[in-house]
Amino acid sequence: MVVDDHPMWREGVARDLTEAGLEVVATAGNGTDAITRFPAARPDVLVLDLQIPAPNGVAVTAEVVRQDPSVRVLILSASGEQQDVLEAVKAGATGYLVKSASRAELVAAVRRVALGDTVFTPGLAGLVLGEYRRLSDTRGAAATGRDETPRLTERETEVLRLVAMGMSYKQIAERLFLSHRTVQNHVQNTLRKLQLHNRVQLVRYAIEQGLDELDEGPSDRS
Repeated sequence: MVVDDHPMWREGVARDLTEAGLEVVATAGNGTDAITRFPAARPDVLVLDLQIPAPNGVAVTAEVVRQDPSVRVLILSASGEQQDVLEAVKAGATGYLVKSASRAELVAAVRRVALGDTVFTPGLAGLVLGEYRRLSDTRGAAATGRDETPRLTERETEVLRLVAMGMSYKQIAERLFLSHRTVQNHVQNTLRKLQLHNRVQLVRYAIEQGLDELDEGPSDRS
C-alpha cells in the first residue's frame, strides 16, 4: 500500500513497485484515507510519507501497527531530520528511506522490509541505534538485581546480537552457516518469548541488554 499526498509521486512509486513484480493493493493521499482503507487492503508493507494531511505519517504508523502488529511500515520521506526518523521508528516503522533513494533502492527496501529486515538510508541506522543506546543508558541500572529476562537459547541470543548490529537475515545466515528460514524461525521464537511485535522493538531490546556489540568470530554451532 502506497500513501503520499502528491498524486504524481504516489502513482510513480506504485508503478515502480508494480513493474518490479510487487502487488500494490491500495493507495491513499492522506492519513484518514490510509487508516480507512488499511483494514480491507491488509498490505504486508505500507510505503508511507510522513508529511501527509492529518493524521500525519507517524500517527498513521502507530495506528496501523496497533491494528496489525505484523504489518511492515517503510517511511519514504523528503525529511532526514533526526526527530522525524526517531518519531517514526518509535511509532513502529520498520524502515526509513529519504526520497532521494533510487528506484532500485526503493524496490530492494520494500522486499527486505517484507522479510522482516530493518532498512534505513545510509547514516540513519546509526542515529537510531545511538538514540536507543542513550535511552538505555539512562535507565540501565534500574534492572540491576532483577532476573526477569526471558530465557533465550544460546543460538537465539547470537542471532539477536547480529540483528541489533543491523545485519539482514541473509547476512546472518551466511555468517552463522544457517538457512534463511532457520534465521527467521529464531527471530520469530525470540519475538514470541520477549512478547515483542517487530524487529524494531527487538533491536531496542537487544541494545538495552548490551547485545549490540560483536564478540568473537562466527560460530559453528547448529
